[in-house]
Amino acid sequence: MKFGLFGGAKSSGDGPVGDSIGYRKYIDYVLQAEALGFHSVFVVEHHFTGVGQLSASLNFLSYLAARTQRLRLGTAVVVLPWHNPVLLAEQVATLDLLSNGRLDFGVGKGYRDAEFAGFSIPIEEATARFDETMAFLRKAWAAKDRFSHTGHYWRFDNIVIEPRPVQLPHPPLWMGAGSLSSIQRAAREGFNLLLDQIAPIDLIIERVAAYRHALQLEGRPYHPGQIAVARALQIVRTEAERQQAYGLRIKVLKAIGGLARGAGAERYRNIGSHAEANLASEEAALLGTPEEIIARLQKLAAGGVDYVLLVDPTGSAAALEVFAKEIMPRFALRPPPQAVVEENRR
Repeated sequence: MKFGLFGGAKSSGDGPVGDSIGYRKYIDYVLQAEALGFHSVFVVEHHFTGVGQLSASLNFLSYLAARTQRLRLGTAVVVLPWHNPVLLAEQVATLDLLSNGRLDFGVGKGYRDAEFAGFSIPIEEATARFDETMAFLRKAWAAKDRFSHTGHYWRFDNIVIEPRPVQLPHPPLWMGAGSLSSIQRAAREGFNLLLDQIAPIDLIIERVAAYRHALQLEGRPYHPGQIAVARALQIVRTEAERQQAYGLRIKVLKAIGGLARGAGAERYRNIGSHAEANLASEEAALLGTPEEIIARLQKLAAGGVDYVLLVDPTGSAAALEVFAKEIMPRFALRPPPQAVVEENRR
């Protein structure tokens, strides 16, 4: 099982957001994660929240590219309807170049009404704008000569995208998805899958199975690390710490719901509904002692999850170290028996 980080930096504002801490603190947190052996960091893109959520994710990752050596750098997600596709193609390729091919490009169509209103883009156009921009990006990165594009929203004549990305034909593409139709689309169109931090374990396992089945129907193989699942992390040692963690978890979930689609948002019971669920329960998060967290990760692993992205609302360096030293070793990748035999012969 691989482990990474999910979330981003926070520039200003009060109150928990669930995936954001201060810029400088978050940068130090990411550097510590790389030193401890974590695999990646995925950051969000949000606008007009009033609580300082990260907005310029590609700029932020460009800085991290210069400060890190090994960590993969992901977007979760860039909302395509808000971006000029030519500029986006160039920015993504530049970041892939500067990071020496360490970029994972997660995309989405957006869902927050206030963000679309702020950009004066009708949210009803989200899907069509996403489709056109995604088709343009694939074409632009594959083109070896100048080309033109005429679409419903964008027209470009006789252009060339510079530079070319290091990872050809483009960085790995990820899609945030939750409904059955969006999961099937991710598989059909060659996207890796990003799953949210809120859905309970049984629903995550249901989604993983749906994605792998959809891949099979498309004749596409499943590769380890193709599905990343975000999980809130809160390590506790005492009952008092547990109750404090519950309180923070409830505040975070209310904040996420308020910023998303209003009261009651982001509530899941099964792959086909957004019904009421006990979202504050520790079962939906990695909330508990190290042994309790290990048990939850083992349940995820048994359900086909092999890549987990951690969301710590406090950005605790101590918790990150505990996770790396007490939990990660229990899920270390082991070579197949024949590989061990070959290694022992050397």
